[in-house]
Amino acid sequence: MSKHKPVPSNSRKAQKYRGIECLNCGQPLDLSDIYCPYCSQLNSTKQLSFKDFFAEFINSIVSYDSRLRYTVKDLLFKPGTITRYYINGQRLKYANPFRFFLSVSIIYFILQGFIAFIVPEEDSMFNDDVGEQIEGEDFYDKFISINEQIKEASAKAKVAEDSISERKDSLLPTKNISQITYFSEESLDSLSWLKSSTERFKMYRNFYETHTIKKASVALDSLNHKNTLYNRWLYNKNESIERISNNPKGFLDYLFRKIPFFIFFFTPVYALFFWLIYSKKKHNYIDHTIFIFHVFSFLFLALIVCLLPDTILGSDFFQNILLLLIGPFYYYKALRNFYKQSRFITIVKFVFLNFIFWIGATFAAILFFAATAAIY
Repeated sequence: MSKHKPVPSNSRKAQKYRGIECLNCGQPLDLSDIYCPYCSQLNSTKQLSFKDFFAEFINSIVSYDSRLRYTVKDLLFKPGTITRYYINGQRLKYANPFRFFLSVSIIYFILQGFIAFIVPEEDSMFNDDVGEQIEGEDFYDKFISINEQIKEASAKAKVAEDSISERKDSLLPTKNISQITYFSEESLDSLSWLKSSTERFKMYRNFYETHTIKKASVALDSLNHKNTLYNRWLYNKNESIERISNNPKGFLDYLFRKIPFFIFFFTPVYALFFWLIYSKKKHNYIDHTIFIFHVFSFLFLALIVCLLPDTILGSDFFQNILLLLIGPFYYYKALRNFYKQSRFITIVKFVFLNFIFWIGATFAAILFFAATAAIY
């Protein structure tokens, strides 16, 4: 048997600094207790010195680094096995699967955003071909082009001036609404909630496009509709639609950053199907949920690994290989290693679960897209 190393007399672990009560949770202690058996805090009454504080800081990093190292290694190279180890009790060895998934997925999107910032995609106005074309043009062609642009800008300014004049008139509450299909509050209240909301929004949308009144209270007054919170919110969605149509890439980027949270809330629903088709196994619902989070964590970890070579190559080659080949194979191996069923049964369930995933994810993504657009 290995002997314990002697504790230095000036160490915080030394017996002379030990107390009879945990300073963190109040648990009664014996002088032989180096750590509290209830909360695991060090049993020491010694005042912190700079050396002690720095040593605790290093130990906390090494301890977390150990868990992170084991989690990353087993997640990448032991599909399904890490889940079995975790649910069988080896929980201090690995990072929490739920928190780890959120952390690694958010890190992936942060890194992707950083790479997109320092290595922007080529824009057509800065394309080398366009630059060569401009260099090849003679001075007369450039002059004609600039002159046409000036004329076009003048025409746009005239249109904007006319539009401003029309908007001033449209701010009057007595604006004519005969150009749209009008529904009074009473007629809308007689419909079902879904039908009423649909017709109300269509009317608000047509009114917004016809009269370009952005202020909801003015528009509702013009329509003789109640100035309620719901009506104002519904009318203000016109501005959201306008922002999305003017800058679709900005909305897609906003939507893209919400994907980790979409997966986080979709996973418990997806786990229900695991619970159903593996009902004869000893695993419960939470075990299936942990398994799915480990699979998604592997996906984002592998995507992070693919970021550098894909950025250097300027393509999505490694990412495509991951999503089309490595990812599905990893998923199959994880099912096989965790649930311990035959190859044939695993393949059948693999196909079924993939089918359910794509159907469920598509439906959930539509709801997620609608909810995101509603609060955008």
